[in-house]
Amino acid sequence: MSTKLKGVGAALITPFNEDLSIDFDGLKKVIDFISNEGCDYLVVNGTTGESATTTATEKAELLAFVKANNSKNLPLVYGAGGNNTAAVIEHIKNTDFEGVEALLSVCPYYNKPPQAGLIAHFEAIADVSPVPVILYNVPGRTVTSLSLETILHLAKHPNIIALKDATSSLEQAMTLTYSVPKDFILLSGDDNLVTPQVSMGYQGVISVIANGFPKEFHEMTWAALNGDFEKAAAYQRRFLIFDDLLYRESNPVGIKKVCAIRGLCDARLRLPLVEASKGLGDLLEKAMKEEGFLA
Repeated sequence: MSTKLKGVGAALITPFNEDLSIDFDGLKKVIDFISNEGCDYLVVNGTTGESATTTATEKAELLAFVKANNSKNLPLVYGAGGNNTAAVIEHIKNTDFEGVEALLSVCPYYNKPPQAGLIAHFEAIADVSPVPVILYNVPGRTVTSLSLETILHLAKHPNIIALKDATSSLEQAMTLTYSVPKDFILLSGDDNLVTPQVSMGYQGVISVIANGFPKEFHEMTWAALNGDFEKAAAYQRRFLIFDDLLYRESNPVGIKKVCAIRGLCDARLRLPLVEASKGLGDLLEKAMKEEGFLA
C-alpha cells in the first residue's frame, strides 16, 4: 500500500483575477499556506479546482505551476475525469505526468451509465494512464454511483489502487474496509466523516476544507490515524458547522470565501458558479472566529 496517499490531500482551489484569468500569485499563496501549515499531498485539477470551467491549456498550466511551486516537494495527484471516455483518455495522453503520483478520476456524470459501463470506462482509463488511478465516487454530484460489486471488480485492476469515497454512507464504508484487497487504499471524500471512516480503516482524506484549515484538519486526521479518537472527535466537532456552510451555495464557493477571509486570494468563481453571498460570508467569518480559527 502506498504511504504517499496517507493522511490529508488538499483538493486545491483555483483562484481567479478580476478578469477571471487564473491568479497564479494567489495560487502560490494557497500552496504555501497549505504546505507550511499541514498537508501530506496536493490534488491538482479536481472538481474543487473548478476543472469544469478551465480549458485544456489552463489545466496544463496549473499542473506545471504547482510542480514548479511545490515548496515542500509534496506528492501530487492530478484530476482527469468526465463523461466522455474517449475525451478523458485524450486528456491523459496529452498530460505530462512526470512527478505525479496518481490520477484521480471522477465517476461519469449526467449520461448515467450502468455498472457495466462504469467498469468499462474506468478500465479503459486505467489501461492508458501512466500512473495509478484513484476512483472518485461522488453520487451527490454525478447521480450515478459505483456499486460495492463494481468497486471490488475494479480494485482487481493492477493500475487502480484507491477509492475516494464521497457517498456519505458509513454502512458502505464499513463494508468496503473488510471487502477490498488489503493493498487497496480507501480515502474519505467527506470532510465531516473522516474520523469515523479512519476508525473503520480508511487511510485519510482528499479534502476541500484543508485549503482553509490545513493545520487543524491535518492534526485531526493524524490523531485518528494514530488511534487518538478523543482528540480527533474534538476537532471533528469544531469542523461540523462548516460542513453546512461550505456547501450551502455549492463547492468551492464556501472554501474560496474562507481563503479570501484569510487574505490568500479573491473569492471569485467562473460562471455558472458565483461568489459567496454577503450573508454566507458573514456566517463563515463568524464561525471561524467562534471556533477559534480566526483571531
